[in-house]
Amino acid sequence: MDPTTQAFLAAVAGALVAGSAVLAWALSDRQQRDLPPSSAPTVPDGVGSVLSVLRSSAVVVDGADSVLKASAPAYALGLVRGTRLVSTELAELVHQVRRDGQIRETEMSISLGEASPRLVTARVAPLGARLVLALVEDRTRERRVEEVRRDFVANVSHELKTPVGAIRLLAETMGDAADDPEAVKRFADRMVTESDRLTKLVQQIIELSRLQADDPLEKPVPVHLDDVIETAVDTSSIDAAAKGISILVGGVPDLQVFGNERQVTAAISNLVSNAVSYSESDATVLVTTRVDDAMIDISVVDQGIGIPAEDLDRIFERFYRVDPARHRSTGGTGLGLSIVKHVAATHGGEVRVWSAEGQGSTFTLTLPQHFGAERKNEEDRP
Repeated sequence: MDPTTQAFLAAVAGALVAGSAVLAWALSDRQQRDLPPSSAPTVPDGVGSVLSVLRSSAVVVDGADSVLKASAPAYALGLVRGTRLVSTELAELVHQVRRDGQIRETEMSISLGEASPRLVTARVAPLGARLVLALVEDRTRERRVEEVRRDFVANVSHELKTPVGAIRLLAETMGDAADDPEAVKRFADRMVTESDRLTKLVQQIIELSRLQADDPLEKPVPVHLDDVIETAVDTSSIDAAAKGISILVGGVPDLQVFGNERQVTAAISNLVSNAVSYSESDATVLVTTRVDDAMIDISVVDQGIGIPAEDLDRIFERFYRVDPARHRSTGGTGLGLSIVKHVAATHGGEVRVWSAEGQGSTFTLTLPQHFGAERKNEEDRP
C-alpha cells in the first residue's frame, strides 16, 4: 500500500474515532436528561475529598446550574451563595462547556455582588455528562503587585534619567566655558548638587529594597529611641544649620520599641530630613515622644509650607510629590515617606499626618512599646 493511501486511511480512521466520541458524549447527555427527577446527578466518589483539600476555588455545578459541591476557598472568595454561582461571567462559561463538552481556560474579570471586580484565571471542564467542574484562581493581588512593580521600574528609570542627563549637560556646558572660570565654578557646583541627588536616590532605592527583603523582621531587638532620635537629628544637622533651622527634641525619655534599629533610624531620619527640607529659614523643627496605651508616638512637627488636603492620601506613595517643581530645590526623591510607611507596617505600627497649607505639618510614627526601659538604666550604671 502506497504512503498516500495509508495517510488517507489514517485520516478517515481518526475522523471516525473523533465522531464516535462526540456521538457517545451527546447520547450520554441525552440519556442523562431523560432520567427521572429522582435520579439527579451526584458528585462522583472521591471528588468531594479532593475539593476539601484544594487551595483553589473549585465548584461542581449540575445541569440545572445548582452548585452540588464547592471548596472552602470558593465560599471565601464569594463565588457561591447558597446553591448558585454569584458570578454571571463564570456561569456563562459553565453553560458553554456544558453545551459542547469542550474544556475552556481563560482569564476574566468577574463581579461578585457589591465587591470590586476580581481578576481570575478560570478552567472549566465537563465532569461526566451533566456535571461541570470549575477551578478558579484569584489573580487580583498578583496583578496589582505586577502593576506596582512595573510603575516602580518606570519611575526609577525616569528619576535616574533626570540627574544623569543634567550632569551630562552641565559637563558639556562646562567644557564650552573653559575660558570662563566663574562659569566653570558655577557649573561645577550644579554638578555636585545633581550628583548628590543621584546618590541620595540610589541610596533610598537600596534602602527600600533592603526593607522589603527584611519583611518579616528577623531577629528583632530592643531599640532605644533616644539613640535613634539623636542619630536622626545629627544626620540633618548640617542642612538645618545652613538654613538657620533649630531642631528641638522633647517628650518622654528612655523609651524602647522592639524591632530593627536600622529600619527605625531610617524612618525617623526621613521624617526629620523632610521637616528640615520643607521648612523656611530660621524655623523650628520639633521631635517629641509620648506613650499612649502601650504605643509610642514619635512626632516630627515643622513650620513648613504644608500639604494640600487633596494630596494627604497620596503622599506615602512611591515617587509622589505634592509639588514636582519644588523637589529640585529640596533634593527630594519621593521615596522617604514610602520608607517610613513600610517600616511602620513591618513593626506593627502606623504613620499619620496632619497638615495645613502655610501652617506646617506633623508626621506621627506610632510603634508598639517594648517594656524594657529599666534595662537601659542598668546598662548605664558603672
